Amino acid sequence: MGKLFGTDGVRGIANEKLTPELAYRLGRAGAYVLCGNKKGGKIVVGKDTRVSGDMLEAALAAGICSVGVDVLRVGIIPTAGVAYLTRYLDADAGVMISASHNPVEDNGIKFFDKWGYKLDDSGEAAVEEAVLDENAELPRPTGLDVGRVYQEEVLKHYIEHILGTVSGDFKGLKVVVDGAYGAAWEAAPAVLRELGAEVIPINCCPDGSRINVGCGATDVEQLKQAVLEHGADVGIAHDGDADRIIAVDEKGNTVDGDAIMVICGLDMADKGILKNNAVVVTVMSNLGLELAFKDAGVSVYRTPVGDKYVLHKMLELGASLGGEQSGHIIFTDHCTTGDGIVTACRLLSVVAEKGAPLSELAGRMKRLPQKLVNVRVKNKEEALASEELKEAVASVERELGDSGRVLVRPSGTEPVIRIMVECPDKELCGKMADHIAEAVKIL
Repeated sequence: MGKLFGTDGVRGIANEKLTPELAYRLGRAGAYVLCGNKKGGKIVVGKDTRVSGDMLEAALAAGICSVGVDVLRVGIIPTAGVAYLTRYLDADAGVMISASHNPVEDNGIKFFDKWGYKLDDSGEAAVEEAVLDENAELPRPTGLDVGRVYQEEVLKHYIEHILGTVSGDFKGLKVVVDGAYGAAWEAAPAVLRELGAEVIPINCCPDGSRINVGCGATDVEQLKQAVLEHGADVGIAHDGDADRIIAVDEKGNTVDGDAIMVICGLDMADKGILKNNAVVVTVMSNLGLELAFKDAGVSVYRTPVGDKYVLHKMLELGASLGGEQSGHIIFTDHCTTGDGIVTACRLLSVVAEKGAPLSELAGRMKRLPQKLVNVRVKNKEEALASEELKEAVASVERELGDSGRVLVRPSGTEPVIRIMVECPDKELCGKMADHIAEAVKIL
């Protein structure tokens, strides 16, 4: 990761770390890197409902226009909507202003190339270099060559795109949709109603002061209660920018990204549409997912945490399904990035076609117990390189054999080593994780 870009764009507390001045410089640099000196360049800009979105959008747009590139404002829309519209409108790039599942006070800026893919590490590095290099000579057009800002109501095109990914309908299904007061507040209920579902919306209004607060994909307790109260078949929780979902079954149980991938992936494999019979997940996905796919003859590939790493591996393998335990799932037949509404439609399609309750479908994955331990250290690099830690991990791996796994990784934002042990025995999980943690604590 660079000085500005993290695992998913540039993020921080709006008007403190992510200031209008920085947004302006990102706009200039991003437009220059992604459009070059192209005359008549155009960048699509969308946002979630956060209060700081207007401020950052204005600054970003000013920066883009200052290098002679036009801005097409598409308003409040899911992140995947910006990715799709960038391609659909033949724009040179797209920008989403959102901090996804982060708290209200945070915001973020992430860039898409003209094909609707998030910038890779080299692309982000080029933008970052242009932002930080005070001697960089970016264009300063004048007169009629300055960029302009346009606004267009294009949400309907994104909704039509999602509807085109579904072959059947959801008639007879009762679905609770938690919009998290975010970007999915309008599109998510509209899509499911159009497909015939009975929709019960909660937290589906554009209130940026409450985005992700006690609701959405990061807190599904309210959704669970609503599912049980209304006797719904499924509950769907989006996060602030609607690039992920967490589901709730008819019994009020959580169905996370791992279970959703198993449900959709096994269905795709049965139909012969799971490309290269492969699924890509991160190191955090439960071993139960891997075992469920192994039984079906599906290969599972793991990447570091972060959807951009998942997507890169998917494109390398030619895979059509990949994602994260957090519910950020990518269907490359339909999307260039995670799309929570498309994911909800894929999940509901399986429920509708199978005529089986979600709890039964989710039961095809037998989740193995996990124990997570965080240990604060003085120096993450030295801790990871220590012989004491290596020996502790090796001893646990020898004892677990093929029945479990160990993951030790540094936090990306704190002086912390994260330890995860996974195996069929819950008590053994805890014992092994604590054994490794003790080896870290002595360092």
